[in-house]
Amino acid sequence: MAPIRILVVDDSAYNRRTITRILEEIPGVVVVGYAVNGEEGLRKASDLRPDLITLDLEMPRIDGFTFLRIIMQKQPTPVIVVSSRAGDENVFKALELGAVEFVPKPTARSDSQLFDIRDDLVRKVLYCARTDMRKIVQRNANSPRTQSRPRIFSRAAGEVQPSSRNRLVLIGASTGGPPAIQNILAGIKGDCPLMFAVCQHMPAGFTRAFAERLNKFCELEVFEARSGDSLAPGRVLVAPGGKNLKFYRRAGEILAQVVDPEPGQLYLPSVDVMFSSAIEVAPVPVVAVVLTGMGNDGAQGVRRVKSAGGQVIAESEESCVVFGMPKEAIATGDVDRILPLADIGPEILRRGQAVPPYL
Repeated sequence: MAPIRILVVDDSAYNRRTITRILEEIPGVVVVGYAVNGEEGLRKASDLRPDLITLDLEMPRIDGFTFLRIIMQKQPTPVIVVSSRAGDENVFKALELGAVEFVPKPTARSDSQLFDIRDDLVRKVLYCARTDMRKIVQRNANSPRTQSRPRIFSRAAGEVQPSSRNRLVLIGASTGGPPAIQNILAGIKGDCPLMFAVCQHMPAGFTRAFAERLNKFCELEVFEARSGDSLAPGRVLVAPGGKNLKFYRRAGEILAQVVDPEPGQLYLPSVDVMFSSAIEVAPVPVVAVVLTGMGNDGAQGVRRVKSAGGQVIAESEESCVVFGMPKEAIATGDVDRILPLADIGPEILRRGQAVPPYL
C-alpha cells in the first residue's frame, strides 16, 4: 500500500517539529512538507497533493478557516485540526467547514505533552487519511443553514416532567459526529416530547463548547451533562469529554451521573456505557442511534438496547465520514433501520413518538 503523505501547516516552529516527530514514527506515513501559514499551505497543498493535512487555525496571512474554505472548494483533502483549548468554539466551526477531525494541541513545550497527544493523533491519522472527501463536500452542501440565536435555559426540569410516554433517544458518534449531530438536532422543531442524550468521542474540555454550539443552533435546550442534571422532554444532555455518562432514577425523574472511566478505556465518553445504563432506567424502550465514527464503540450497547425491547438506527455507509461504528453495530444483527444522515432525524421522530410495537 502506498504511504500516507502528510502536509503539516502551523505557524509555530515548535508545533511543526512536534507534530512531524509524531507522524514520522508511524509506519507507512511520510511528512512531505510543512507550511508556516495558510497562504504557503495552499501553495504546497497544490504542489504536493498530500493525502492528509494537519492544520493550525490561528495563523498569519491566511488563517485556518480561510484555508479550509479554499481547500474544500479547489482540492478537497482530509484535514485534521490540531487546536489549543483556547479555540474550543473554533474547532466546531472548522469541522463544519470540512475538517474531518481534531486533536488538542500540546499546551507546553515539553516531551511529556508530546506523549499526551501521540496516540490520539496516530489513531486519527490512520482512520482519516483515506476519507472519501466527496461525502464531506456533499454533507456540507446539504447541511441546513440555521441561524444562531441567544438562548437562556434553566438546568432544572421545572414543570416539564418525563412521563411513561416520553421516550429517551440516545445518540452515539465519533469521527464526523459533531456536524452530523447538529444536522439531526437542528431539524427537530417546536415542542418535542423526546428526551435526548448524546455521546460524542471528545477529549475533556471540548464538550462544553460543543453543547453551547448545539444550543445556539437548535430549538432543543442542550447542556454538557453534570451529575444530578435531569432528562426532560425537549432537553439534550451531552456526555462530558473524557468521562462516562450514566443515569439513575429518583422520584420519577431520570438523572445524569458523570463518572470516571475504567482504566484502559479506549473510547471516551463511552457509547456502550451510556446505552447500557439508559436501558436500566428509561420508562419506555429507548431509541438508540449510531452515527459515523471509528472503532466499535456502541456495538455492545446496541445488543443490550435491543434485548431490552428498544429500537436501533444506524447511519448508512453512503453518508458516514468513517463507517466504523455503524458497521460494527449493523454486524450485531440488532439494527432496525440503516439510513443516510438526512433521513435519521425524521426516523427518530417517527419511532420516538410511536406506540410499541414499532412499525
